[in-house]
Amino acid sequence: MACLLLVCAGINAWNQRRKGWGIPALAVVVTVSVWYVGDALYNNYATYRSKIGDQALANAWWQVCLFIVAFMVLTPVISERLAGEQRPSQAVAILERRPLDQAHVQAKLDTLCKSMLVVWIALMLIALIRVKFDFVGLFAPYLGYKRDPWARNRIGGGIDAFLSLAAYFQTFLTAGFGVILALTKNRKTRGIAFVVCLLAFPYYIFDRTRNTMLATVVPGFSVWVFGRVRGRLLVKFTLVAFGVALTSMWFSFVLQNRTNRSIASAFASGSSLQKSAKHKHLGLNMAEELGWINKFIDQGNYEPNWGMRYFAEVVNPIPRVIWPDKPMIGIDYAIARGQGGARASSAGVFATISTGMIGQGVVNFGRWLGPVAAAILMAVWCGILARQDRQATEPARLLLYALGLILTFNMGRDITLLNLYPFAFGWIVIVYWERRQVRV
Repeated sequence: MACLLLVCAGINAWNQRRKGWGIPALAVVVTVSVWYVGDALYNNYATYRSKIGDQALANAWWQVCLFIVAFMVLTPVISERLAGEQRPSQAVAILERRPLDQAHVQAKLDTLCKSMLVVWIALMLIALIRVKFDFVGLFAPYLGYKRDPWARNRIGGGIDAFLSLAAYFQTFLTAGFGVILALTKNRKTRGIAFVVCLLAFPYYIFDRTRNTMLATVVPGFSVWVFGRVRGRLLVKFTLVAFGVALTSMWFSFVLQNRTNRSIASAFASGSSLQKSAKHKHLGLNMAEELGWINKFIDQGNYEPNWGMRYFAEVVNPIPRVIWPDKPMIGIDYAIARGQGGARASSAGVFATISTGMIGQGVVNFGRWLGPVAAAILMAVWCGILARQDRQATEPARLLLYALGLILTFNMGRDITLLNLYPFAFGWIVIVYWERRQVRV
């Protein structure tokens, strides 16, 4: 039933692609398909049945169904209210008519690139000071080691909030230069974007965190495929398939090596990408977690916290130096999953567990209200992206739109500001930049 509803939702979103919410809704459908149905197909579902039980898993799949139905019903209503006056999707128009090639739009792209370059250089100067001008560790980790200028404690305190802000802002800028490189026709602007990408991408590619790799590299690649490559959709989807295969191979390499050593040192030492590609991916198990949540609720070992998890997400931007007792995210579920005990850190656990887009709703509002709550949040997110779509002929807004679509996939593990901060900070900066351009 869940598969059938996902197919129907995907077809409906594709048919509505000329509306601003159509493509974002399709991204949500793909996200749910990968993190839930993909989990059941890719991992050992028989093990889930033996450990979790058929009843808890059956409830989990009904919750997936409820989420899909609620999302299909709510998205057009909420998105159209948030996006304002209805206009045909500008992102689709870009694919068909290429309005970004117009001279005045390219001029805006050049101006945006220069503004971003100034900010990026300033940020990198701060980063270099913090790593004691270790250029290789910051810009060329593929030579053997990587330096992190924004390293902070797990709980946070002192200036850690500013370090986090800098890290998220760097992510936004890096993704932005990838999009500029894909769109610009000006040789000087292309040269600037190429050099920045050459220096900035390795910091993320040779990191341990897969979601930031996607957030920085994929927006530019996607804009290039769908906005620049000429040819039929078959050609574009072939390139996408190649990109997915390459990403899968690299992620396998990261998972195989990140436990015992850094990715940079593993790559520099000549570890085989081909051998690593044979290993299974970890973390693609949101259907499993949804099953565990249902089992714990059935057994009385866990009770929904009635919005406290979402509340912790909302207040997360408040620095802990201002609010020392700020609620932490997901600690109660991590304890229920056995992540507490003697090895626990100051947070009370030695690891947190992602509950998944739908599971997060369940731990907040219970087994049947929870999926609807998650659907409402994702419908709101589609509305936010639809609003960017309205202005997608503005290069800065297209940058935000492309970044937001990629971050949608990362929200499959949790709907959290920790994933959306690059978008949020980027939006603030772009609004400020647009207003300055109007005054000028």
